[in-house]
Amino acid sequence: MSTLPLPDPDRAVLARRNDVVKQLKKLAPQAVLIADVEGRRTFEADALAAYRRLPLAVVLPVSTEEVSAILRFCYENHVKVVPRGAGTSLCGGATPLEDAIVLCLSRMNKVLEIDAANRVARVEAGITNIAITQAAASQGFFYAPDPSSQIACTVGGNIATNSGGAHCLKYGVTVNNLLGVRMVMVGGEIIDFGGHHLDSPNYDFLPLIAGSEGQLGVVTEASVRLLAAPEGARPVLIGFDSAKAAASCVAAIIASGIVPVAIEFMDRPAIHVCEHFVPAGYPLDAEAALIVEVEGSEDEIEYLLEKIEDIARDYDPISMRRSQSDEESAAIWKGRKAAFGAIGQISDYMCMDGVIPLSALPQALEAISLICRKYRFDVANIFHAGDGNLHPLILYDANDPGQLERVELCGAEILKLCVELGGCLTGEHGVGIEKRELMYEQFTDEDIDQQVRIKEELDPSWLLNSGKVFPILGRDALKMTIDLTNLGAAPPGPGEDLETTAEAVLVEGEERP
Repeated sequence: MSTLPLPDPDRAVLARRNDVVKQLKKLAPQAVLIADVEGRRTFEADALAAYRRLPLAVVLPVSTEEVSAILRFCYENHVKVVPRGAGTSLCGGATPLEDAIVLCLSRMNKVLEIDAANRVARVEAGITNIAITQAAASQGFFYAPDPSSQIACTVGGNIATNSGGAHCLKYGVTVNNLLGVRMVMVGGEIIDFGGHHLDSPNYDFLPLIAGSEGQLGVVTEASVRLLAAPEGARPVLIGFDSAKAAASCVAAIIASGIVPVAIEFMDRPAIHVCEHFVPAGYPLDAEAALIVEVEGSEDEIEYLLEKIEDIARDYDPISMRRSQSDEESAAIWKGRKAAFGAIGQISDYMCMDGVIPLSALPQALEAISLICRKYRFDVANIFHAGDGNLHPLILYDANDPGQLERVELCGAEILKLCVELGGCLTGEHGVGIEKRELMYEQFTDEDIDQQVRIKEELDPSWLLNSGKVFPILGRDALKMTIDLTNLGAAPPGPGEDLETTAEAVLVEGEERP
């Protein structure tokens, strides 16, 4: 049983389904309209696949004007709309509702303009992240944000969740690389925010739009910054005999004033799975490994890598291997980029997305391990260590109904830990349904009321991506800590060892997933 309910569907809207489908066909004749059960089932979940709903219908438009006509119709007929790109959301941000249409922008995938002189690309929202760099590469430019799902995820989804990626440590996340958007409001109005340059007239609404998760409007086009491709880049792969040593090394590198282009962390389970999936020479005898990449001229790269290796030696690394070729560098990154898919081959998992201060990294990793043991789950840690964006992957069996609630509670405790350490609930995945009820852990009633006022001003009927982001159960309605007595042991008392308690909870003959 899940602890994350979705709103009950509007029966009156469900009864009008056939009429809604007919009207959508007339309004957007060039759009693909999916109304059959099997077709709709393709869109019943995003990458948080434990939660599924069959949408009313699915529409795939090809223009901003079609999006406008669809939203105007839905607004006038009180039909909910769930905007969607590639569906790679890991927080349920694109989970449909039964009384909602899914508005999928994946057919709007064109590069509209590459302006090399002003270093700007204007693209449609359905283009994949990596396709922007591919389009600009021949002119010596690239698009900096690079989520691990960049070969599939779309720019519209990146804007909705303010995605980052491995290289955000140096180049920032989506909002830092966003110059303008064309957005269709809930009533069908088409509005341009920002522009083609770093500084545009009028109020800067882009930071409000980036990360708004489709709650305020539907982005159909974006103008993004292009950066000159670096002269060169090279990673060093460093293995440690403890996660604490690796975490301390990360903090020391940042404290030294060096800003690598990326610092990625993998613990022992992740190292082994990724090395099996993509042989890259990861240190299999290590408890944790760092991928630290720098860029610049060859002399600059050599200087920075030597400084980083000197810092790492203070934490007794068991291995250090500097990439010696483009092929070796590509293999190291291919293993990291494929990590989520590689772990998905061996187990179901729930991927968390909390942020902590770098100084708290060793403490956070130790606490995450204890939390997962308490709930009887294994965990693999793979994350962007340079900016403190944690991605613990909690391994569980989705076919065991009892484990879903337990993994939700485990994940909630990890996210609450992040907030307690001075961090926040999400770095790049968004809130969606996964963290919706945890918003009260980070925000006061007044904070959430202010966010609601903005939502209601732009979407007064709450038709856009309803049931996401904003808590629907109330501050005290959701039980977010597990009752260990139901698992065969009392919860730990003050000062009691969580590991000992976790072992006592194990039912005889039961193994960890």
